[in-house]
Amino acid sequence: MNVYNEQRISPTSIGGGQIRYKRIPNHIGVIPDGNRRWAVERGMEKKEGYYYGISPGFQLYEICSEIGVKELTMYGFTVDNTKRPAAQKEAFQRACVDAVMDLVGRNAELLVVGNTESPCFPRELIPYTNRVKFGDGRIKVNFLVNYGWDWDLNQKDWPASKDISRIDLIIRWGGRRRLSGFLPLQSVYADIYVLDELWPDFLPEQFYRALNWYQTQDTTLGG
Repeated sequence: MNVYNEQRISPTSIGGGQIRYKRIPNHIGVIPDGNRRWAVERGMEKKEGYYYGISPGFQLYEICSEIGVKELTMYGFTVDNTKRPAAQKEAFQRACVDAVMDLVGRNAELLVVGNTESPCFPRELIPYTNRVKFGDGRIKVNFLVNYGWDWDLNQKDWPASKDISRIDLIIRWGGRRRLSGFLPLQSVYADIYVLDELWPDFLPEQFYRALNWYQTQDTTLGG
């Protein structure tokens, strides 16, 4: 598992400004960290940061769809996150619901994975715990909501995330160098790129920085 946040190469631009790469990850996992820190830096309450994390997710979805990424998995919130103060918990639950509802109708195949038996799982998202296709379904989008790695691996029909494929590249915003329980089976051979920028400060350049770095990685899958 490679964990770096340096080294880049210049992508090749072609007509229309679109960027093409020799290697496009089939599946990208995203850990969008730093919402609370971003809010505090701006004199807001911590809970307010989650709202500002919705728009970056859609910007990233559009880019991945355009360049040919086949699958995108976003971390919503974990079972451990629900131990936070009630106001924060309500805020990130609402942000997850709003994000999913905004995705409905776009070109994607949506799957929400998380512990639905817990009262912390938003009831509005139950219909999407089986994959639903919208439009041409050009990209699979997985959303981890009330997700726990131990919950995932201890289901009778395990893992609960069995319909999510192996991840090629994980990008984590917010500077933390850890997986935080993110899909342990699917992440086993993932390359990991860490950005120090906080998630609500997302810019496309940050994503391209990670993709540039990915071009230089030697993917052997243990062989």
